[in-house]
Amino acid sequence: MPLSWRRAGYQNQEEAERDGSDSDMTGEGGLDVAVAAALPVGDVMARLGGTGGGLSQAEAERRLAAVGPNSLRTHRARRLAVLARQLRSPLLILLAVTAAASFFLGESTDAIIIGVILTVSVGLGFFNEYRAEKAAEALHSQIRHRCLALRDGAPRLVDVVTLVPGDVVTLRLGDIVPADLRLVSSAGLECEESVLTGESLPVAKAVEPVGPDRPLAELASCALMGTVVHAGSGTGVVVATAGRTEFGRIALRLGDRHPDTEFQIGLRRFSMLLVRVAAALTAGIFVVNLVLHRPVLDALLFSLAIAVGISPQLLPAVVSTSLAAGTHRLARHRVLVKRLVCIEDLGDIDVLFTDKTGTLTEGRISFMRSLGPDGSPDERVLELGLLCNEAVVSGQDGDAGRSASGNPLDVALWDAPAAAALRPGPPGRRLAVVPFDHERRTASVLVEDDDGRMIVTKGAPEAVLARCTPVADRARAVLEAEFAAGNRVVAVATRRLTGDAARRTTLSQADEHDLAFRGLLVFLDPPKAGAEQALRRLAGLGITVKVLTGDNPAVAAKLCADLGLPAGRVLTGQDVEAADDSRLAALIEQAVVFARVSPEHKARIVRAQRRNGLDVAFLGDGVNDALALHAADVGISVDAATDVAKDAADVLLLEKDLAILADGVIQGRQIFANTMKYVLMGTSSNFGNMFSAAAASAFLPFLPMLPSQILLNNLLYDSSQLAIPTDNVDPEQLRRPSRWDVSSIRRFMLFFGPVSSLFDFATFAVMLGVLHAGPPLFRTGWFVESLATQVLVVFAIRTRRVPFFRSRPSLPLTVAALSVVVLGAVIPLTPLAGALGFQQLPGPFFAVLGLMVVAYLALVELAKRRFYRAAPEALAGGGRTAAHPTHRRAHRFSTVAAALAAGRPPSAPREGDQGP
Repeated sequence: MPLSWRRAGYQNQEEAERDGSDSDMTGEGGLDVAVAAALPVGDVMARLGGTGGGLSQAEAERRLAAVGPNSLRTHRARRLAVLARQLRSPLLILLAVTAAASFFLGESTDAIIIGVILTVSVGLGFFNEYRAEKAAEALHSQIRHRCLALRDGAPRLVDVVTLVPGDVVTLRLGDIVPADLRLVSSAGLECEESVLTGESLPVAKAVEPVGPDRPLAELASCALMGTVVHAGSGTGVVVATAGRTEFGRIALRLGDRHPDTEFQIGLRRFSMLLVRVAAALTAGIFVVNLVLHRPVLDALLFSLAIAVGISPQLLPAVVSTSLAAGTHRLARHRVLVKRLVCIEDLGDIDVLFTDKTGTLTEGRISFMRSLGPDGSPDERVLELGLLCNEAVVSGQDGDAGRSASGNPLDVALWDAPAAAALRPGPPGRRLAVVPFDHERRTASVLVEDDDGRMIVTKGAPEAVLARCTPVADRARAVLEAEFAAGNRVVAVATRRLTGDAARRTTLSQADEHDLAFRGLLVFLDPPKAGAEQALRRLAGLGITVKVLTGDNPAVAAKLCADLGLPAGRVLTGQDVEAADDSRLAALIEQAVVFARVSPEHKARIVRAQRRNGLDVAFLGDGVNDALALHAADVGISVDAATDVAKDAADVLLLEKDLAILADGVIQGRQIFANTMKYVLMGTSSNFGNMFSAAAASAFLPFLPMLPSQILLNNLLYDSSQLAIPTDNVDPEQLRRPSRWDVSSIRRFMLFFGPVSSLFDFATFAVMLGVLHAGPPLFRTGWFVESLATQVLVVFAIRTRRVPFFRSRPSLPLTVAALSVVVLGAVIPLTPLAGALGFQQLPGPFFAVLGLMVVAYLALVELAKRRFYRAAPEALAGGGRTAAHPTHRRAHRFSTVAAALAAGRPPSAPREGDQGP
């Protein structure tokens, strides 16, 4: 069976042709990309019912309704899925089954009470997690990915999920191919297809059909969804969307689950630690109670209640609430994260690599002047720069319009006031183009003017001068003077064609030689106001900032000096190229500025820094930043970035500002710090109380607390902890990253758990030796004491400082903790006391309780100081699975449930979306 039919899911050639015929007439079904690759462009257009001018908006909307959105993921909050997560705990299920069995065996009151407590506990977790899911859904609705398509005969920016078969799409350097396309035109187009084929080298593309049944890697006449435009430009007609594309099939097989972050791995390890502890205690308690000849059902219920009490049931709810609250706060600071857990990743940053333009500079590049080789003003250099210009121009009158997108330097040149008189038509007609790429660092055009044909090359001065005939020392001095002033500079050179070459109409990279240097185009991009203060904030957070730029070393070093960032040693791409991995790791520690570095150099520098054991973030928005964004622990880009940069990033800034990034780091560290408070609470007082119950059951002639009382205690305790995400965080906890260390958490549990148990045993002595309590009074007294100590200890554990005096908790946490303690003391006085097995406590008990709570908190405070003096700092490594790039790119092709439910695409084009 031919590969193209099998890939498309057809049984035979007739079925494939029949399906193609039926759907192609309406343009709704699309074509398999392998079939389209073997057909001429005209035949593909005919089958899709399209034209070179694209579809009308009305036809595109009709097809969208028929074939569905170009989407691989749908982000929506699913109530049943959230509820299932609450119910999947084996301990909860076993406890519910045991309670049901006790109901049918005559102990209906206890069974009903346990059922009600379990229901409330599950409901509490469901409410908080579902609210977090809704926050994530709202987050995804703010992230948009667009492409340039022809609609109603004019270029228009449209959401990638609204593309349909028959749409004509423009591809430019750095674009993510938004669907499977049959190419209509190509100008040096190359696509990087490693996400599909694993091949790292870019693939040259052409319009000519390929042979039938070619493998995926040989479909040169097609651009495949999810691949990246590495060089050149082109246009293509959409032949397949969503799950019908090659990339879509892979992404759908992977499913919706993302690889876990280090934060999630830490949560899972901690949970498993408590599960192991709970399993050991449960088995031991059950065996002891059987040896003491207690009823099997009572022993099982008690054992399971202890296990539930130790298990971190509400940890997901606490984490989700923290992340959701952090998302809202970050959104107010104009920061978007692709997944909630990425917020915590921001807090882990040790080193930030950033590009220069728009981060340390204003990013509003303006053209200053054009200079001849001798440094004098020369308008002809400006004319040549406008001829060799890749800015995409808006307006129906062609060259008279303003630039809409493109290389920032080209856009600044085109929109410059000095260029206004030349824009209607620079002297010369372009015949061919070799687009700019970051390896050559040049762009060239073949133009025809009154004197014949010539090549115009423009780009980085070093790259252009290397392609020129000898250049005078005066010209080089002019160039160095501009660099020393901190200006951005582009060099321009030409070569007039003679003889047979003067009749040529094509151009290639090989033609960029023996050029005559014509002059310089000088641009200004001043330091950003507030950048110096933002750098100081990041330094105060323990983050080392380093600059990776393709600009000249002198320009980058001057900017850093102006902003107070010590340049140290300035490394260049040549230095990086010459160093092996071990030497590079040493050089990185000495340098802050890395200039004239290629995309591969940036990624290698980031990887080398990560190997030094540090968490690395990279902030970039250009095509040349994608490799480094993928290599970093945290990729950060901006909403206005190129497609490939936005795709590679985990975090998007709506404004390219380091101060905003500092806000995000603080939020990430606050979330981690507050999550750790819940963790440490669960491993200290809560663990201590459950251990006390297990030990007491071995020497008391009755159960120290009924299963329903243990569950009620756990429910009230967890309810008070839901306010932890609102708590204040001490400044010293924000000054550096904190990471998971399960061994440190285990030490904390073994250190503080016995302190809690010590006071539990003191309570037992008071109840038995002073009050001569029977089972109901004993259980009531211990219930009130254990709840008070394990809830109030949060005020000591939440900070390394002296609580209240040097570190104040948030008002919601204070109110929640005190309310739960009061509620626990009041319950034995209510009509529910009898059903719950409680008895009214004598007045002297509360006086003793007050003294014990004060003594307990004082002892915890002393123990805390000793523990933190001896505790080493926690460190953790990070890592990503092989599926990570595919998951991250699949995120680009996603829709939001609210939009789909309303029967509309998530971002229908508006009037303001007119493209160039």
